[in-house]
Amino acid sequence: MPVLPGSPPVEIVLKRSARARRFSLRVSRLDGRVTLSLPARAREAEAMDFARAQEGWLRETLAGMPVRAGVGIGSMLPVEGRMLRLTQGTGRRVRVEEEALLIPGDPAQAGVRAAAFLKALARERLVAASDRYAGMIGRRVERVTLRDTRSRWGSCAADGALMYSWRLIMAPPAVLDYVAAHEVAHMVEMNHSDRFWAVVERLYPGWQAQRKWLHTHGQALHSHRFGD
Repeated sequence: MPVLPGSPPVEIVLKRSARARRFSLRVSRLDGRVTLSLPARAREAEAMDFARAQEGWLRETLAGMPVRAGVGIGSMLPVEGRMLRLTQGTGRRVRVEEEALLIPGDPAQAGVRAAAFLKALARERLVAASDRYAGMIGRRVERVTLRDTRSRWGSCAADGALMYSWRLIMAPPAVLDYVAAHEVAHMVEMNHSDRFWAVVERLYPGWQAQRKWLHTHGQALHSHRFGD
């Protein structure tokens, strides 16, 4: 992988494309990955010359990326839109009490245990929301899969299987509900046509506010590193 020297050095992923007519740089809003797209026949040296010419913009953009913070005892973590402090707990079960997320056991495993708690809660909430919206349109959810996706919050397969990012459980409940309604709507329209958005409006009126929340704040949900 080519590297732009400096402090710090910047790794650059080269992506050749037969459709590309010029060089272009992109910085992922999710993980800060730098991708340089170039025409199929372009030389790597030319691509890196282009990157060096854009170095000022590139480093400024990277400097503005949120820092991925490790999750542990004492950390603040959003759970269903509420900021909770990870606190050493007793017993065997992770639980929420007032403004704290109580994590029992080895403090070194607090991040991993917090992630397991969030994933279980996400499954519970997303399965319930998906079934509820599917019932409104007379459809059935075949299965729900959770992943730690970077490029999308959810997806719907032709067979009615749904996939979601488990990090949605950190967003306010209304945002999670909107994403579930959005994906269920794809059971009717496998596109983003006006007909599709009409189904979304039927399932979740006023969805625009929740979509805007994701565009504005969704990136921050990926800034928490659980060590799993």
